[in-house]
Amino acid sequence: MISLEQTAQQVIQALKRHKVSDYEISLSASSGVSTAVRLGKVETLEYHLDKSLDINVYLGQAKGHTSSVDLSEGGILKAVESACLIAKYTQNDPFSGLAPKELMAFDVPDLDMYHPWELDPSHSIDLATRCEAQALDHSGIDNSDGAEVSSYQGEGLYANSNGMMSVQKGARHSLNCSVIAKQNKDMQTAYEYTVALDAQDLQAPEWVGDRVAKLAIGKLGARSLASQKCPVIFSPRVSSGLFSQLIGALSGASQYKKATFLLDSIDKLILPESLSILEKPFSKKTIGAKAFDRDGVLKRQQYFVENGQVKSYVLSQYSANQLGLKTTANAGGVNNLIIEHQFTGDLDDMIKLMGKGLVVTELMGQGVNGTTGDYSRGATGFWVENGEIQYPVSGITIAGNLKDMLLGIEHVGTDVDYRGNIKVGSVLINQMIIAGDTE
Repeated sequence: MISLEQTAQQVIQALKRHKVSDYEISLSASSGVSTAVRLGKVETLEYHLDKSLDINVYLGQAKGHTSSVDLSEGGILKAVESACLIAKYTQNDPFSGLAPKELMAFDVPDLDMYHPWELDPSHSIDLATRCEAQALDHSGIDNSDGAEVSSYQGEGLYANSNGMMSVQKGARHSLNCSVIAKQNKDMQTAYEYTVALDAQDLQAPEWVGDRVAKLAIGKLGARSLASQKCPVIFSPRVSSGLFSQLIGALSGASQYKKATFLLDSIDKLILPESLSILEKPFSKKTIGAKAFDRDGVLKRQQYFVENGQVKSYVLSQYSANQLGLKTTANAGGVNNLIIEHQFTGDLDDMIKLMGKGLVVTELMGQGVNGTTGDYSRGATGFWVENGEIQYPVSGITIAGNLKDMLLGIEHVGTDVDYRGNIKVGSVLINQMIIAGDTE
């Protein structure tokens, strides 16, 4: 079997036949298995085997790009020729080009991301079946959308004309379940999952099944609310979205296009002084960690926001060139973002402090304008009075402006959801608009 390094050498040899100024090569190869079970019966059992090649070539400051899944000798030659042809007819872009050689990831740290799982079909079926059976065992659960087990492993290679060639290996495993709860004519759905780089770190199937059943049953009897202004808590499942919007607003592309509600915000206060946003890409065996970005630049630990103030934009080499700045090694996004805070409580403590307001557990719709910061999304969750949850809520919209929402954060909780790239707990915002019943 030909390795990614051998394939990369084939691409480089093909590129040498053309008069390119510079080049970048990205190769990936992955394999996996996924099994879906519904109502105790196997619905799908799939094996996956994928390979891909991306080439960027530069003729001066004109760039050509091609992608291919054909890694045969003929496929490689065709991809190289196509990239060179595109570059030949592309206008010069003064901001394009490779990152400086001294920033490249020639020495890549081992982040302990590769934990392959020899998952045979019978074991995957057993795990999914046990998960769903645990959920269906709860009275009130009427039906199931199924349970699924997935396991993927692979490697990615990046090489360029600066002499860099580095490989990153990784694996990712997950188990999820979705069920339907019913009470008279009221039906509610819920979804729960566990994900890990090492299969031994997954939650037990019974945990997922029990959790998803309780989530669905807890939503039964949901009511709407009268339109009003009140405090809102974003649960850990949805709170990362707030900071995802913030990072998007600080991205170099948003800045040079002047399409962001945080335009020219370096050294400006955009969060309470008790909050900081730290990128820790080298955390070992951690979802979201990464050694180098898509430009081949070695990652580094850095603050984007410190004590509430913006310290840096989120930059690739291209956006850095546009702004006359230095890349922050974020081509492809941020990696393992930590929201630092001083609050020592979790969601329950936050509910008591809030006294009266809304806890949001799910969000619907895409009503966020990154340019203006206007925010309006459908929501479900729970209504709180006297520091205690009173009843589930649905059929409402929450609205505000992200500038005000971010500055209005009163607390961030310790109940961090570690399953995503942004590590953050519950978030209490001092006030938002709730649009509910008009009567």
